[in-house]
Amino acid sequence: MSNPNVQELVAGFVLEMRRGMIVLAVLAKLETPTYGYSLIGELADTGIAIEANTLYPLLRRLEGQGLLESSWNTEGAKPRKYYTNTTFGQEVLAELKAQWNVTSKSMNKLLRDTRSTT
Repeated sequence: MSNPNVQELVAGFVLEMRRGMIVLAVLAKLETPTYGYSLIGELADTGIAIEANTLYPLLRRLEGQGLLESSWNTEGAKPRKYYTNTTFGQEVLAELKAQWNVTSKSMNKLLRDTRSTT
């Protein structure tokens, strides 16, 4: 029987990993203008679930950091705020992608070379 704390510990570690990658995921999806609710669906379609109460503060923070810009579209039945990367945001995204690739390549090698206990 496995230790009951395993699931609790794993859940915490997974949460930490998600926090680190969610900015990369959001910037990657905002290379084209997208509104928040649509972004939630697009991320979910790729296996990255995010709740509105997490996404909207993140979008405001990234906009405040100069990584995103927003504009309102009032042409439809419901006004929507669209977000897209700024030039600075695109530069940061490129650097984050490069770092992700280096890190994931290193981690994949490390995990292949590590003996599994399962």
